Parts: sequence; structure tokens; C-alpha cells
Amino acid sequence: MRAALDAVRDRSLTVSQKYMALARVAESTVKALPVSDAVQGLRDEGVICDLYEGAAPFRPRYVVPDYERFMKRGSAFLGLETPADLDEALASLLVLYRHVPSITGFPVYVGDLDALIQPFLDGVDEERARKAVRLFLLQMDRTLTDSFVHGDLGPRETRAGRLVIEESRKLKCAVPNLSLKYDPELTPDGFALLAAGCALDVAKPSFANHRIFSEDFRALGFDDYAVVSCYNGLPKGGGSCTLVRLNLARLAPRARDRADLLERVLPEAVRLQLEYMDARVRFLVEESGFFETDFLVKEGLVRFERFTAMFGLVGLAECVDAHSGGRLYGRDDEADAFGLEIVKRISEQVAAHRAPCLEAAGGRYLLHAQVGIDDDKGVSPGCRIPVGREPELTEHILRSAPFHKYFASGIGDVFAFEPTARRNPRHLLDIAKGALASGLRYFSAYAADADVVRITGYLVKRCDLERRDRTPDLQNSAVLGRNAVNNLGVLDRRVRP
Repeated sequence: MRAALDAVRDRSLTVSQKYMALARVAESTVKALPVSDAVQGLRDEGVICDLYEGAAPFRPRYVVPDYERFMKRGSAFLGLETPADLDEALASLLVLYRHVPSITGFPVYVGDLDALIQPFLDGVDEERARKAVRLFLLQMDRTLTDSFVHGDLGPRETRAGRLVIEESRKLKCAVPNLSLKYDPELTPDGFALLAAGCALDVAKPSFANHRIFSEDFRALGFDDYAVVSCYNGLPKGGGSCTLVRLNLARLAPRARDRADLLERVLPEAVRLQLEYMDARVRFLVEESGFFETDFLVKEGLVRFERFTAMFGLVGLAECVDAHSGGRLYGRDDEADAFGLEIVKRISEQVAAHRAPCLEAAGGRYLLHAQVGIDDDKGVSPGCRIPVGREPELTEHILRSAPFHKYFASGIGDVFAFEPTARRNPRHLLDIAKGALASGLRYFSAYAADADVVRITGYLVKRCDLERRDRTPDLQNSAVLGRNAVNNLGVLDRRVRP
């Protein structure tokens, strides 16, 4: 058990982080899933990766509770009555967050915060309301110490939404990550402008294309969605059983040429990843007991019929480059068209597959452009143009946009701006509007000198990244962020005027 002893001795971890590290060691030692030799071969090569979920899934990777239901009914399991005022509402949410599982050990979704808080603001004076929201956000940052914790706002303006944005800008905390569900017909310019100014200072909220998300999830049979974790679109009141990714950068060398990749290598790899996902889902649903025993299910805060799973991909740029005869992805029309063909074929094969145990979306898995992991080297996130190769801003957006329609469960692009952009946040808002109108599903931005920066999809404070000693960090994501900076050069993104 050398790995367990290494975790115990690791001086860069807090005690709670050591507990989590030891749990991951335990998860990795069991052999509960049937894994064929073909699947294991691709896992060994890093082509198929389950992102450290463990060999015996005992909770869904992403859980997306129906917090509105909780606020109306309370929780018998937690001994909480329906909250009657602002203090009770915020305290109840903080209690529930402690008991929402996910792959990280922290909730990846903390609700549509403005919709949850707004009903309790009637009659509350400004000073008290602002202080309550500030302390609520501060407690999340200090106790839910993982920047995959994610809350949503909008699309309509509310007093609560303004308070969350304004206090987030003042606190400059990495947790929670935030998305603004933006719809040009529902989101007032003043509210969106407030969000744009906050984004330049603290890299949040990002702008989620509410129209695209809503239309896609309605087509899949869901009445509502949430943006969770990095930028993952998932059914509210459900979640995702698993996320397994296909590393296209690692897959590319297995093909002789472009035709061999498209006709033989790619479809076989997709088939094997689907096989592996089916095994993971089956164990969670049929053997773990989560859907029979967890109080979230029993109290209707999540429902089995709203759980799907996510087929991820990463490293599209490197795969295209390897078979494009010197043409570069993100810089050449033919290379980009080849990338679209790869994504289209994956999308069609995944859409034709039916998971044996799931009901959501007719048993279909959802496609996801995965942001990468901290030990990736030479592998660009999802379908992004590699750092250092980014074209001019408008061209970058127009080259990226055609890929976004394929990824109902999440894809995004990140843009760093000159610090002087703070003088004119309307400029950033106009760019965000244009990007979403062009088909971008998710637009993220920050000023290049901001202390809170977006790494791939999550946030980390620059001061934590720059710490050189081996003392523990409160935030789990700081270590991941440091490795991503070293391996992916995420702080070297082209800075936009």
C-alpha cells in the first residue's frame, strides 16, 4: 500500500485532503468491473480515461439536486423544516451542500442561486441582505474548498442575482464558480454588464448560451438544465453517472492516415469507450445501491430517470494536426473541416448507442468536450485551439463556434483580456453577445492580471498558483491548477485588447 503511505506523508495536503486521497487509493484497489482486454489496452495507452473515478463507482460523478424542491419541502433526513426567512434559507442550503456527493467530494452544483435566494429578500433591507449573501459566499469558499463547485444565475435580473455578482467581485474568491444563463430577450443589458465587469476581475460569471442549452435539453426530454462543475450541462434534478473521455491526441498514432483514422481506428475506439461506460453505469445502478438508499433519491431531490452519462473527448487539435499534412487546427479551413468530421462521426455513433440501464434522453449518452486533467501534456482541452496558436479574436470565435452544437453536456472557450478592458466592460459584453449569437455555447473571460484566473474550466487564485513551498493549500484545486499551468501553459493564452 505504498500509495496510501505516500498520501499520509504528503506535507502539501491538509488532513481532509488526505482523507480524500486515501479514499481514492482504496477505490483504485478493487476490481469490480468487467473490462475486456481491448478496453484495458486503450486504458493503458491513455486513449480511454475514466478521470480517476475509481474501479467500483458508488456515487454518480455529478449530482445535480433540485434545490427548489428542497426549499419548498425541507428534508426529513437532515431534520430541516421548510425555511421561513433568509437566514434559515441560507443555513439550510449550507447544510444540504455538505451532503451532496460528487467525484470531488464536494457538490458540483449549488443551485440557481438567485432563484433560491430571491423569494426570501422581501422586506429585507439592503445592508442586511448584502451581508447575508456575502457571508453565504464566504462560507462556501472556506468550506466547499474545491473550485468545481458551481452556481448559476439568470437569465432574468433579480435583486439576489445582483447581490451575488457584486459580493463575488468584492470577495474575489475562487468558489463558487458561476455561470450567467444569458438570453438577449430575457437578460437586461445592465445585469449582463454587471456580470461582464465582475468576470474581468474574478473570471466569473461565464456566459452560458441559455437558448442553445434550453433547446437542446428540451429535445432530449428535459424541462430544465443546470451548468455545473466546469461548464457541464446536465438535467436539473438528476446528473451524470460517469464521465469517460477519449483522448484523441493519444489515439492519432494508432492510425496510418486520415482515412484509417475515420474508418477503422476512431469507430473502434468509440465502441470500446461505450462498452466501458456501460460497465461503469451498470455497476453504479445495479450494485452500488445509491439509487435505492440515498436520501436525495428518497426525498425526490434527484430522480433516477434524470441521470445520464457523459462521453468526453479531448485533444482534437493534436489529432487533426497529426493527419493534416502540416495544416494546423484553428488556423486552416481544411484542418478545421477535418476536425468537424471527427466530431460529427463521434456524435453520430454515440447518439446511436443505448445504455442498457438508463432512461434519461432515451438511454443516450451526452457528448462533452472535456477540459483535461492536470497531468495532461501536449493535449489541448476538448476542441479548443491550442494555447499559443490562437488567431485574432473574431476569427477564433468563428472557428470555434461550429463545434459547440454537438456538445449538449458542455464545451467552452476561454479568453484573456488586457487589464485596460476594465475601463469599458461593455466592450467585453458586446464580444460575449456576438460570440453567443455566432453559436458559442459557453464564453469565459478574465483580465490578464486578475488574481482569480480560469485554468481550463475551473478557477484558482493566482497567489495560490505562485506559492512555491510545500505547505497545504485550503483549496483542492490549487495543486491541479499549478500542474495545468506547467503542462498546458494556460496562463500564456493570447491576451485580447
